[in-house]
Amino acid sequence: MSRVRKVSVVLSVGLAVAALSAAAPAAATHVPQAPEILKVPDGNKLTGIVFARGVQTYQCTNNAWRFVQPDAILGNRGRAEVLHSKGPVWTSVLDGSSVTGAAVADSPVPDAIPELLLRSTGNRGPGKLGTVTFIQRLKTKGGVAPTGACSDGVTVSVPYTADYAFYAPA
Repeated sequence: MSRVRKVSVVLSVGLAVAALSAAAPAAATHVPQAPEILKVPDGNKLTGIVFARGVQTYQCTNNAWRFVQPDAILGNRGRAEVLHSKGPVWTSVLDGSSVTGAAVADSPVPDAIPELLLRSTGNRGPGKLGTVTFIQRLKTKGGVAPTGACSDGVTVSVPYTADYAFYAPA
């Protein structure tokens, strides 16, 4: 392999690693900054923070956009770890455990879906998500419902990103 080709390969791999690292959330040892209203109650500890990329789906009903469901893949350093879907439910692709949540507080974000604090309403399985008590949706970008008139029955999926922080009993 020529010297130029070797340098190109090294640079390409380095840029790919840097891009994945930039998309990766902060280490799970540091509780993320969140508005006071989204703080997790004492007695819970951070178990992980995972970057999400997905869509928020809306449907036109009675000439207004209504939220239908989220669909996202949560991953760390380019590796899928959790699927997020209607419920809302988060399911580990690593061990099959899951957590269902309900929003207990929100904080608006300009031009993005709000940040949330969710409380677990049910868990399944002994794995990664089996003991989750709270979830924070933070650093949201995009995902906002369309504005203006629409035709009944039409659906639109709007891309979004966020960090999801998971907590379990301390």
